[in-house]
Amino acid sequence: MKHAFFKSAGLAAVVALALLSGVSARAMENKLVVVTSFPKDLTSVFKKAFEAKYPGVKVEMLKKKTTAGVKYIQETASNNTSDLFWASAPDAFEVLKGDGLLAKYQVKAKGIPEKVGAFPINDPDGYYKGFAASGYGFMWNTRYLKAKKLPAPREWEDLTKPVYFGHVGMSAPSRSGTTHLTVETVLQGDGWEKGWALWKRIAGNFKTVTERSFGVPSGVNSGEFGIGIVIDFFGFSSKATGYPVEFHYPTVTTLVPANIAIVTKAPHPKNAATFIEFLLSPEGQKLLLDPKIQRLPVRPELYKGPAKNLPNPFTGGIGAKVKFDVKKSKARYNLVNSMFDVMITYRLDDLRAATKAIHAAARALAAKPNAEGQKMLDQARALVAALPIDEAKSLDPAFAAIFKKKRKKATDKVTGRQAEVEQKWDEMVKANYAKARMLAEKAAGMAR
Repeated sequence: MKHAFFKSAGLAAVVALALLSGVSARAMENKLVVVTSFPKDLTSVFKKAFEAKYPGVKVEMLKKKTTAGVKYIQETASNNTSDLFWASAPDAFEVLKGDGLLAKYQVKAKGIPEKVGAFPINDPDGYYKGFAASGYGFMWNTRYLKAKKLPAPREWEDLTKPVYFGHVGMSAPSRSGTTHLTVETVLQGDGWEKGWALWKRIAGNFKTVTERSFGVPSGVNSGEFGIGIVIDFFGFSSKATGYPVEFHYPTVTTLVPANIAIVTKAPHPKNAATFIEFLLSPEGQKLLLDPKIQRLPVRPELYKGPAKNLPNPFTGGIGAKVKFDVKKSKARYNLVNSMFDVMITYRLDDLRAATKAIHAAARALAAKPNAEGQKMLDQARALVAALPIDEAKSLDPAFAAIFKKKRKKATDKVTGRQAEVEQKWDEMVKANYAKARMLAEKAAGMAR
């Protein structure tokens, strides 16, 4: 009898384990894990709508900045638990594609054009899909500008003017994929040397470099600073939700798609595919028009109806001048981020001090011209604009490969060759900004 009891109990345990395993398997099947850089205002709308349409699927939004999301998928590749990567920057998708970490998927949705502007909406090789169009520019708080008696900027060059000193905010490209696209767009549109010189002249007027891209519209909305360099939907959504803001595309901008892709060896590939189809359907595309989202749909028909108040990227309404080269951006992605941090983010006080002195010298020399003073002022500007490397070096694969680690803050340590290179850059930049400030102050003195 005792033997029969244990035999019966053992059988029951096996059955229970089998039942539990079945429940676990079903629970796992009814799940979808999305690695995304998008804010909760966007992800919560799509999560709610998708779960309502497919009540058997539980969506988990794993929030990470673009660069952190790429790194997460790379580091977890051997035991992947992610289904989708959902972010704006196409160069980030190119990185994952190059690592073999994205799966091909043929979209079933119809009615979506092949291109937005000059850029393919979907990856030509089939690894990632565009779901919204994005352009880059700046937003401003209309009340702030009125109170400070500041004109609304129209071009990037405007943001270099002395009148905007201390009134501009931006996030660092190492902390935001969309900010990286903005920086790279100017570098491609104006050229390497002129582009970096422009960024440093703009940055000299910065009030702050925010820790997150979301901190820029928040700063403009609250009046912490007047003008923010942002992706378009930050400006549109702020305005749609009642903030006194406007957004403008400068001439040097680009149109690129925001994307989504299935991760290699996704644990729930059917659910991932279903989410992509939902995102690209008329129903899903209309969700982009939520006042808190305000992204540009990739379905042209919506601009004749519910999206008629947004710029139409398919009719030239944005006028993007730059044909963005995603391959070039991918090739020097981390290098550009490191250069921005070394020259701007972590030397912002030095850059602002030099810029303030240059502005003061320019005013003084305009009132009382002095040839020797003007020569010193020109030297000061050249020192600020000077770069540690040329564009050819930035596109050298061996050199670009040095830059593997990004610093979240100035005190973060990098090692090896990257640390050596960044240290040399920093020494050059620090010395140049200090000398530029000194020359500008001397130039101002000569005009008295």
